[in-house]
Amino acid sequence: MPVDHYENFPVASVLLPKKLVPAVEAIYAFARSADDLADEGDALPAQRLAALAAYEAALAAIGRGEVQPDPLFARLAGVIAQYQLPLQPFNDLLSAFRQDVVTSTYASFELLLDYCARSANPVGLLMLTLYGAADARNVADSNAICSALQLINFLQDVAIDREKQRIYMPLDDLARFGVTAEQLDKAVADARFQALMAFEVARARALMLSGAPLARRLPGRIGWELRLVVQGGLRILERIEKAGYDVFRRRPQLKLGDWVAILWRALRM
Repeated sequence: MPVDHYENFPVASVLLPKKLVPAVEAIYAFARSADDLADEGDALPAQRLAALAAYEAALAAIGRGEVQPDPLFARLAGVIAQYQLPLQPFNDLLSAFRQDVVTSTYASFELLLDYCARSANPVGLLMLTLYGAADARNVADSNAICSALQLINFLQDVAIDREKQRIYMPLDDLARFGVTAEQLDKAVADARFQALMAFEVARARALMLSGAPLARRLPGRIGWELRLVVQGGLRILERIEKAGYDVFRRRPQLKLGDWVAILWRALRM
């Protein structure tokens, strides 16, 4: 499950074919290191943006077929060439990381989904391309799953994100339910916050279920991987509900019993 640093990449998954491991590791290394440039350490915003611009320049050089001196980009260039991966998903990720540097709130759900389309959906597109399954129908369902996973991550990390002065719930939703940024700062999970979270959980669940047919449609290991991802995301939503939506004091975490339930539900899909 995606907690942070693009841990939704199945780098160590037993379900990932060995031949794809180097490719996934190369993509993961790019995404994680770029994400760290945007979020980690004490760099100033201008320094973060400059570092991400250097990544963008390296991608452009790969597109021109230039040899990359940096091992990270040399390995990525080889994977892009071998699997004919499009460059746009990588640029979309960088666009989302730049947005993290300069944007801390989202006025509407549409704007938040636009962010998810660049911060999460490219991962699914690249994985589908590696498996040779990136047709329009599959990509649409993958986008729904990836965006839902991102939204679920936001819901379980409300407190963590607020410590970074970020709010990844639409501000118009907060206003609708009477929740303020100050309330988030004080970690108050009152009836208003619970109603807001119930609404957001229901919307994330509906989005996940809309893309879930992809997990049944794709054959073999990728299908089973997706089943576990879908059920894992849904299980976290259940954990949020069982905690009374108080993610400030009880951040949802999956334990052994949860994984047993996830596996059982995946088998029944």
